[in-house]
Amino acid sequence: MPPEFDWDDANVAHLAFHKVGPKEAEQAILDPHGVLLEIQTREDEERTKAVGMTATGRILTVVFSLRGAAIRPITAYPAGNRLQELYLKRSGA
Repeated sequence: MPPEFDWDDANVAHLAFHKVGPKEAEQAILDPHGVLLEIQTREDEERTKAVGMTATGRILTVVFSLRGAAIRPITAYPAGNRLQELYLKRSGA
């Protein structure tokens, strides 16, 4: 059973500002070759930063938190060159 994602107008709009759609963010988070970069605690909430690839081959940086059993994407944007290289090296692609 796939994980539940927590979407609302605010996080969908924030991703759209960076030209990333909800499905792309979900794909990047669930990428089995994804790379977890860091976990930050912010305002009593842990946020995870990860790099993953979408079904169309875009490599994205995604920041998300866990809210109960749901994954809540906070932001997502195309990964910079350095993070793309890191992803490709670690994923074996």
